[in-house]
Amino acid sequence: MSDARPTSDPVRGASIIAAVKSAGVGTVITVPDITTSDGLLRPISNDANLRHINVCKEDECIGISAGLSFAGERALILIQNTGFLDSINAIRAVGVEYEIPICLMVGLLGKQAGEAPSEARNYGVRIVEPILDAMGIPRALIETEEDVALIAPAIEAAYKTSRPTALLIGQSPEAE
Repeated sequence: MSDARPTSDPVRGASIIAAVKSAGVGTVITVPDITTSDGLLRPISNDANLRHINVCKEDECIGISAGLSFAGERALILIQNTGFLDSINAIRAVGVEYEIPICLMVGLLGKQAGEAPSEARNYGVRIVEPILDAMGIPRALIETEEDVALIAPAIEAAYKTSRPTALLIGQSPEAE
């Protein structure tokens, strides 16, 4: 069965940012990526109400996010699927085994509109969901404005249960 999504009402970066803020996130930790740069990363870096921490490697995000959690702050990690794959061991150790809330927003570079991630031509996209499932990390695919309603509850659940969550950005969010 296909998980293909409708291609109408593409998600807007401003909607994603509003949902993230509504969940109490004050810090966004990023490695620049092409999927989210225009519609999400640039507006985040210009938002006076969000602290933006840019790092060199994705696994650095995990430790910073965990430290912020211990300090009582909520953080979101914004990376690309290739960076997610590179940071799996840190996510496993810190998020899954030590049960620290790690909120991942993962841009799926190479995923085509209306295509289910499991059917993507890009192997790196196809394996993201099965890896998350194997790690027991809940996930939501964010591609349309309607999907934005899934963001705040996912972040809230991660902090309530002290477990990781993943929000998969299937298409580049529209810039304002």
